[in-house]
Amino acid sequence: MEGVLFLNKPAGMTSHDCVAKMRRLARTKKIGHTGTLDPDVTGVLPICIGRATKIVEYLTASSKTYEAEVTIGIATTTEDASGDVVNRKAVTKPITKNEIDEVFHSMVGTIEQIPPMYSAVKVNGKKLYEYARAGIEIERPVRKITITELCQLDEIVHEENIARFRFRVTCSKGTYVRTLAVMIGEKLGYPAHMSHLIRTKSGRFHIDDCFTFEEIEEKVTKGILQEVLLPIGEALKDLPKIYIHDNLTEKVKNGAVLDLPKEFLDYEVGSPIVIYDNSMRCLAIYAKHPTKPHLMKPTKVLMNV
Repeated sequence: MEGVLFLNKPAGMTSHDCVAKMRRLARTKKIGHTGTLDPDVTGVLPICIGRATKIVEYLTASSKTYEAEVTIGIATTTEDASGDVVNRKAVTKPITKNEIDEVFHSMVGTIEQIPPMYSAVKVNGKKLYEYARAGIEIERPVRKITITELCQLDEIVHEENIARFRFRVTCSKGTYVRTLAVMIGEKLGYPAHMSHLIRTKSGRFHIDDCFTFEEIEEKVTKGILQEVLLPIGEALKDLPKIYIHDNLTEKVKNGAVLDLPKEFLDYEVGSPIVIYDNSMRCLAIYAKHPTKPHLMKPTKVLMNV
């Protein structure tokens, strides 16, 4: 069994929990996920099974789209609704759509973000949440992220001393949407936190492509789980690709260094190039050679001799 399964992750489970459950259902240890979701977050979680575990990093690198709700006027320790309240400021003046539009416009593009203390980012070999649970505040590395879309989804709801509204964001790998919610609040002049989040898209794969655990269990019972797994080659089809003749197939399977086609001579070193044979089978992932610019070398051989 191999391929990519698109799980509609339920609330209350960690991404690791989802992988553990899939190992039991698929009866294989070779399973990994592409892009961690917090326990309270739902939505698209691609699960790689069998040889597809070799392509996890390429699916993880894809952009993600989320629909979130930000609550203005209250800040929490975890930057989401699960944390303890650490700051309040009453929203006594209505927040306007024009104000939100200005904030969103200022955040589109490449911006800097500091990961939350309650996150799995490692500093000096320890995860930030380990420091946070020990009551230790530590300097966190600033990271650059890219926001390609940021828009309001519905009306602003003003309640007693707070305001909330939903927004959609499409962003690069490594973006913390709960930190975005805090940043939105700061730009509006208030403490804030993320009060709801769902991932609606990972790369080109939409939540409508996903299966619930109940649906997966039904397919396992019927013995048809393999039928709904996306083949490796299909999962990688948006990456640059090369189709090779049969006489090169064995060389690729053996991990040979090959001539770099001229259309890739200006390609960035390390960027993936997917190799397919004439039967549309995905054989390997290559990259431009780091020291020999007219050659390319394998980074992942997906089909061995």
